[in-house]
Amino acid sequence: MTTVNALSEIAALMGDPARASMLSLLMDGRAHTASDLAHNAGITAQTASGHLARMVEANLLAARAEGRNRFYRLASADVAHAIESLMALAGTRAAPASKAAAWRRDPDLRFCRTCYDHLAGQVGIAVTDSLTQHGHLEPEGSRDWRLTHSGELFCERLGVDLDTARRTSSRHFARQCLDWSERRPHISGALGAAIADTFFKRGWAERLRRSRTVRLTDSGRRALGSHFGATV
Repeated sequence: MTTVNALSEIAALMGDPARASMLSLLMDGRAHTASDLAHNAGITAQTASGHLARMVEANLLAARAEGRNRFYRLASADVAHAIESLMALAGTRAAPASKAAAWRRDPDLRFCRTCYDHLAGQVGIAVTDSLTQHGHLEPEGSRDWRLTHSGELFCERLGVDLDTARRTSSRHFARQCLDWSERRPHISGALGAAIADTFFKRGWAERLRRSRTVRLTDSGRRALGSHFGATV
């Protein structure tokens, strides 16, 4: 059982503005160098090093050395899920005018982005809505999804690698992840990652460098309509 002290420690680590900024950048699902994270947080490399060491020790981050650089990434999908949930909760505190201003500043991020290794934003929700409306995906409890038989057939036709997703025993297969901009759950877990991977491999979506923002290509917009019956 999680103790109050352990909960307080994790909350304090994630709540520091500089560390929160670094965690937010790492939500793109990629590994970043300490210098990249320091620059994003607006702090010195030495200060960032101390922050990163504490988050590695707390199992929020994982680190690996590669040549003269040290790369950091989120330690697990559970960490990403917690961050996305906190973002959704934080968004409810803003006044409507403030929220509208925020979306005007970064409408691309709200449209389509990566949430760790799966799709989020309007595109992620459109995919999720399509799968549920066609009976391919059903809620299972309050935190998971169940892929139906028709859903399995649909994913196979689409080219989603379900076998690999099911072999990923270290994480949930299909998780409900609260989308911080749309306020509804999208698909995460191994299934969400496999669907996102299909979008990238088929050229339906492209990652933007040093950003969580994902660009939906023209073929991706057509695929949303032809395969999912969705428009965004």
